[in-house]
Amino acid sequence: MKTLLGTKIGMTQLFAEDGTVTPVTVIQAGPCVVTQKKTVEGDGYAAVQIAFGDVKAKRLNKPLLGHLKKAGVGPKKHLLEVRGEHDLAVGDHVDVSVFSAGDTVKVIGTSKGKGFQGVVKRHGFGGGPASHGARFHRAPGSIGASADPSRVYPGSRLPGHMGSVRVTQPGLTVVAADAERNLLLVKGAVPGSKGSLVIIKG
Repeated sequence: MKTLLGTKIGMTQLFAEDGTVTPVTVIQAGPCVVTQKKTVEGDGYAAVQIAFGDVKAKRLNKPLLGHLKKAGVGPKKHLLEVRGEHDLAVGDHVDVSVFSAGDTVKVIGTSKGKGFQGVVKRHGFGGGPASHGARFHRAPGSIGASADPSRVYPGSRLPGHMGSVRVTQPGLTVVAADAERNLLLVKGAVPGSKGSLVIIKG
């Protein structure tokens, strides 16, 4: 199973012998422990549930603590269900050794929140003249007119909340996997801020 939960640490650079620079994102990936296994016979579909991130017991409610205790696992912060048939049993651990340099992965995370933004920043509008007495700079322009259509069409690109949404970045290449320190180095940038939760899928 090539799926892991991890924490984005930040970005750095790797230098090759010929001097070329490769920007990489460092992810603290796993180890994840299997807390539940679902079967087609018992649940109608096949899947395994993995847990990641130690947390104090008082941070979890009693049903979740009981669920983890039944699996013989201590308090964990994040749970993820991975569909499909897998040769794993409850209590097994999954770490970065499932990945190797050269693998192509996709990373899922929550993008950085930008708050309320205008159309220039949010949608890339060009805006109007910056000087010479213009009174039209970063406004969206006409959005409904008066006679026709005399309303704003649904789905119009307007100012609003930007960021803080689930983003999937596919086609990323694994540069290195350090099983001893549970570190995964992925070429390029991945969604989210430092310390945020990410999902790595092979």
